Amino acid sequence: MRPLPWLLSLSTLAVVTSAGAAPTLTEYRHFRALSVDLLGRVPTRADLAAFEKPGFDLDKWIDVALVGKGYAERVRRTYMDLLRLDVGSTFTFRPNASVLRRQTILGPDGKQMYVYYRNGQRRAREETDGVFCLSQADIGAVFTGTGVTIGTLTKVDAKVLDANTTLVKPWWLGATPTDPSWALIPELQKEPDGTATTMVRVCKEEASTATSAPVFATGRKAPVAGTPPPYGRVTALPLDSAYAATNKGKVIACEGGSAYSNTTGCGCGPGLERCLPAAGNSVEPAAFTLPQGAMLGVDRPTSLARDGEGGWHRQWWSQEAVRTIEWIAASDRDFREILTGKGTVVNGPLVQFYKHVAGGTCCGNGVNLGYVNPVGLVDEAKLPALAPTDGTWKVVDDRGPNASGILTMPVFLTKYGTRRGRAHVLYNVFRCRQFVAENLKLEPSTEPDLTKRSGCQTCHATLEPMAAYFTRVLESDWTWLPKESFPIDQASCRADPLKMSTTCKGYYDPAFTSPTATMLRGAYASVAHADEGPAGLAKATVSSPEFGKCVVTNMASSFLGRELGVEDEAMVTRLEGTFVGSGYKMRSLVKALVHELAYLTANNLSSSALCEGEGK
Repeated sequence: MRPLPWLLSLSTLAVVTSAGAAPTLTEYRHFRALSVDLLGRVPTRADLAAFEKPGFDLDKWIDVALVGKGYAERVRRTYMDLLRLDVGSTFTFRPNASVLRRQTILGPDGKQMYVYYRNGQRRAREETDGVFCLSQADIGAVFTGTGVTIGTLTKVDAKVLDANTTLVKPWWLGATPTDPSWALIPELQKEPDGTATTMVRVCKEEASTATSAPVFATGRKAPVAGTPPPYGRVTALPLDSAYAATNKGKVIACEGGSAYSNTTGCGCGPGLERCLPAAGNSVEPAAFTLPQGAMLGVDRPTSLARDGEGGWHRQWWSQEAVRTIEWIAASDRDFREILTGKGTVVNGPLVQFYKHVAGGTCCGNGVNLGYVNPVGLVDEAKLPALAPTDGTWKVVDDRGPNASGILTMPVFLTKYGTRRGRAHVLYNVFRCRQFVAENLKLEPSTEPDLTKRSGCQTCHATLEPMAAYFTRVLESDWTWLPKESFPIDQASCRADPLKMSTTCKGYYDPAFTSPTATMLRGAYASVAHADEGPAGLAKATVSSPEFGKCVVTNMASSFLGRELGVEDEAMVTRLEGTFVGSGYKMRSLVKALVHELAYLTANNLSSSALCEGEGK
């Protein structure tokens, strides 16, 4: 069996050492492992030359490596892999409130031109309420929700065009992204005739820069069944929401997704910063070029595939977790902050998301319970002033009262969409424990409380109270449900469970509802946990006796490249003492770990073992 080439080269290097005792092959292997783990690469010739010099201080070398980028990346990779956040989220983020679609019409001169709009936007003009801002009478055709043109386009009158649309310079034009790996696709930078776009034409309601507007209501009644929509429309005229019908004229904030469907005055803000452009309509979703994971070769390390506007912020959600974990490691902060910390690291696209776009998923039917001004997981006032195309990364020390480490980051909340899923992954990754069900036959049961149901209680007696901490964060979302609008027991939702309204069912659990009481979904196992929120679960997790040992186990297993066994218990106990005694500093843990005999000999295998399967 032939030895690996790098083993031959290291053996030769040991012979040519100029002075002093030559490093042993075990020491070379140890140094190589240290370089890979702490620098993120194999040692260079210069590294090896320094290592071979008499008096080489390995401890000092390790101390220097532990303040470098490679070490921070190593810690981040370990936990991103454990949490599977590196895989990203398949969450579809295309809320109508934040997506500007584009339609082609014929201008007054008969030439093609683009007009941007939002599906569902309320408009005072009945012909176009809830749809494109130019009617069939204006342009000769109508558009379906998927952008299909029905009819034959005709020239729009200049006065009609100016009355219903306006020109705006949007945030995505005229600014070069500071990160060259992502950019706007060419189609969004050119007019139909191929000339460069300097301004975009937008429906006037969408162009509004107001921060608040009065609730709009028409008093319109539902049409008689079978009656075709008027004005050549494809869809029926929109009806007022229950909230709008009873709150007409009340001023509400424009941040939430409910605003654009309940007012005519809430648009995309200055420079359209509250919205994302689409290259066309929903049939053509690509809008940005983003770095993808597919490896292509030396000239282009990864694919720069087109991605839809829905992928624009999804890209940065993952990077927020990456940068924050690296910041904690590089700054040698208390590692418990991965769950409990108020801080984060953001760039321009993330600032745009948190300030202007995140509210687009709020508030659905919640408006009927009075929730129209979204409460964010991030305090907008804490965010730096960065343009949406600015790739500069900046630390935010305190995101606000609802923030708690990765637990309140969109990448985590959408990757693990359910309350139970979120609790389970924390139990597994940060306490190194798994739920194991009893070997019982499940019998039919009408017991809604899983902490009591036979066959379920073994796991759910622990899982349900943990899941309750996420009661006030919508599933598959980051929308916060404040106590003011969503008390644990909502009097207006008390009813026979079979007669609950659709709005109430969306937030309150029919299984725990009666004419005298109801229960906010997820809270039944622990009302106290529901009110504590994710920060409560973070505190409980890092305070558990398993946390320190679990972090040690995760890091040791990652650095040793294997699962730990009973023979490693003494090492784990030593390392746990070091980690906890240092104030949960990861740097102290890793420094102690790489001095352990188990790490020193982790790669000390014979050439035959290393070359198994190589052939003879």
